[in-house]
Amino acid sequence: MSNVNATGRLYGVGLGPGDPSLMTVRAVEVIAEADVVAYHSARHGRSIARSIAAKHLRADHIEEALVYPVTTETTDHPGGYRGAMEEFYTQAAARLAAHLDAGRTVAVLAEGDPLFYGSYMHMHKRLADRYPTEVIPGVTSVSAAAARLGTPLAEGEEVLTILPGTLPEEELTARLASTDCAVVMKLGRTFPTVRRAIERSGRLDEARYVERATMAGERTGQLADVEPESVPYFSVAVLPSRIDAPAVVRELGEVVVVGTGPAGPLWLTPETRGALAAADDLVGYTTYLDRVPVRPGQLRHGSDNKVEAERAEFALDLARRGRRVAVVSGGDPGVFAMATAVLEAASQDAYKDVPVRVLPGLTAANAAAARAGAPLGHDYATLSLSDRLKPWEVIAERLRAAAAADLVLALYNPGSRSRTWQVGKARDLLLEHRSANTPVVLGRDVGGAQESVRIVRLGDLDPAEVDMRTILIVGSSQTRVVRRGDGEEIVWTPRRYPESPRAES
Repeated sequence: MSNVNATGRLYGVGLGPGDPSLMTVRAVEVIAEADVVAYHSARHGRSIARSIAAKHLRADHIEEALVYPVTTETTDHPGGYRGAMEEFYTQAAARLAAHLDAGRTVAVLAEGDPLFYGSYMHMHKRLADRYPTEVIPGVTSVSAAAARLGTPLAEGEEVLTILPGTLPEEELTARLASTDCAVVMKLGRTFPTVRRAIERSGRLDEARYVERATMAGERTGQLADVEPESVPYFSVAVLPSRIDAPAVVRELGEVVVVGTGPAGPLWLTPETRGALAAADDLVGYTTYLDRVPVRPGQLRHGSDNKVEAERAEFALDLARRGRRVAVVSGGDPGVFAMATAVLEAASQDAYKDVPVRVLPGLTAANAAAARAGAPLGHDYATLSLSDRLKPWEVIAERLRAAAAADLVLALYNPGSRSRTWQVGKARDLLLEHRSANTPVVLGRDVGGAQESVRIVRLGDLDPAEVDMRTILIVGSSQTRVVRRGDGEEIVWTPRRYPESPRAES
């Protein structure tokens, strides 16, 4: 390694988005002090970075044009596109190192900010640990685009996501659906994919387009109006702040029934996040609404847990008036939750024209099973022990049938302050068909602050330890419990089931 005192200094110089007047004072100073000015370019030799800094270059500057060998992924290099680029960066870094070893100061020019999707970073990773280095930040194209649009990019508690347009369409769609505000970069040939992803995420109406921000040929407008073949690489798609955005006037809204999973935001799907963020109104049981972050301009309509039909009709009435409504459930909305109530109401003639969608959520059974291991690894049945909407005789008959079929059971709504006897009755019914040693998972408040997951024997199941926030998973004859080396017990049900004697004969 060279003596640090004898070497030159490396600078990564951010030039801003294109307008030379947006270069920082420090960037201008560093270029003036440099012995060598390096910049990247395509094979045609024209460098946008050099053109931005042109008036600050001197006749005695040593210029190093770092010309990319390829600009698309089509190459005959034996290592493919990645191999060709790695070889290029290694050779370019060696060229700059030769100047630094000779004691010259090297300024590597970079559009925007050097460490934000910039080419300079490849030099930085190869040289910064060997030479004194300073990075001069620059105004990014993201900031320039927001300024040119004249609209807030993100405000308050909103989350801004910056994405490369080169991501797969499904990944783009998921990330766009789940964030508040977004900028998608690297358009050009990726524009058709990006546009489809924005449309699939339900956000095409709010998407804006900025091309060559602050540069000659700048263009802005609604992304939906842009012709794909006209889009250059130096353009971005922007989903700006939703706060104080102009209201969308609709003749008819929609109802989306969503599941928040068993607890907080970690259990939400990207699709559900997007639906919750896009809604004008949230309707639901107050406990579940409290899991959803408060958003300015969004109305919340909380109610008691026992008014499902009224809640469903209220949501549909809002949608008939042009509102976009999210009906909020815990877990999965189709498992003992609000989807059925909404669809039942939507089947009435008064609401038959209101669009209704149901988005899946993570169920309490799946969450508790994952915490315990894999007790639902084979066939299982899901039952509710609540007799509020069906007679206990029906519940008992189904418990006997599922137990006789040797199915693992996921038991919802096992008890509450007003229902304390069902767990004991269910245990006694199951013991008619199951060994007292059958493992039972008690999952309480899974994912929440009071989470508790325990494994007990069916014969030892104590109804006093079960409440409405608990789900029970009762194993089959094949379900196994093993104590691991760390002392923790895990439960699983094998996927293979033994053949019956009749089948063997």
